[in-house]
Amino acid sequence: MNAGTGTAAEVRETRGRLADGREIIFFDDSEPYVSGRKVRRIRDPRPLEPRQLPPHEAASIRVDPLTGDPVALAAHRMNRTFLPPADEDPLAPAGRGSVPSEIPEEEYDVVVFENRFPSLQGPLEILRDEPPFVETTPAGRCEVVSFTSDRRGSFAELGHRRARTVIEAWTHRTRELNALDGVVQVVPFENRGEEIGVTLHHPHGQIYAYPYLPPHTAAVQRRAAAWSREREGADLLGDVLAAELAEGVRVVLEAEHWVAYVPFAAKWPVELSVMPCRAAADFTALTEAEKEELAEVYLDLLGRLDRFFDGVDRLPYISVWHQVPTSGGEDISRMRLQVFSLLRSPGKLKYLAGSESGVGAWVSDTTPERIAARLREVAP
Repeated sequence: MNAGTGTAAEVRETRGRLADGREIIFFDDSEPYVSGRKVRRIRDPRPLEPRQLPPHEAASIRVDPLTGDPVALAAHRMNRTFLPPADEDPLAPAGRGSVPSEIPEEEYDVVVFENRFPSLQGPLEILRDEPPFVETTPAGRCEVVSFTSDRRGSFAELGHRRARTVIEAWTHRTRELNALDGVVQVVPFENRGEEIGVTLHHPHGQIYAYPYLPPHTAAVQRRAAAWSREREGADLLGDVLAAELAEGVRVVLEAEHWVAYVPFAAKWPVELSVMPCRAAADFTALTEAEKEELAEVYLDLLGRLDRFFDGVDRLPYISVWHQVPTSGGEDISRMRLQVFSLLRSPGKLKYLAGSESGVGAWVSDTTPERIAARLREVAP
């Protein structure tokens, strides 16, 4: 996907810089950009100061002495954009709002750019190493992915071609971010709905390139390592997928290359996982056929989520792509998608009470089998 070339998915990539030096990349699937008859200029007229790393007093990564979990401190994000009015949409194409947007082009298909208020950025440096207190710079990278120029749309409404373009963008960014020094895991994700805590209505997602193994991934790695050690090299994720297929009761969708199911110990009122049938580590490992089918499967599942509750047209959800880490995740065999919602019924959210928040002892308000049955019931 070099500038000036296409891919099997017919996507053209164009790179540029925003006024403060942040990188921006356009992924176009529409004419005349794909053919090259029209090119992007990417000239950001905003009088922004060059971006600088925040002082260590405001941004760092500290390790919890009791659990070993990393915690990112990002005090500079306190004043980031929060639910702006429609005419101040920072993801609108240039010229459509009352203020300049982050995207200096009058039209676009899919665009990725560095977050203006990142919690992870810059090189990794040790700030303090005096056990039990360990602290580093907030290394890594945070990017924004705008799925569409339409503020009123959603991923479920993109259509196959545009969803396929987003997948190409995820693939491109995974490849480049994985290659950055110090990056351990690249995680694309989407938050949708004010109930989830979104600060911007425009359909978009983000990509975090972590300089450490996130706690959830670390837990999966420990479990996968023990599973392999106790069963002569067995593959935990592959065995879980095989077991779910064998029981079948929690399987929501089975395609040629992908399987969607509700996890055996699902925590949330609505939750599902999607795994590739073979051990593909991340988006860069997927074949064209797998990516084509993934676009179809993902749109299908998002549509089911929006039909899950009668009277709820757009289910609030969090969607996270767990890709295999570049290091520290040797026993994690394949990527997987996790989608979940805090909504337990129309107008009612699952709040994490003392049990879940205080000690991580989860209590589910339903059963995985009921969730799966409903997701099968609302199939297109």
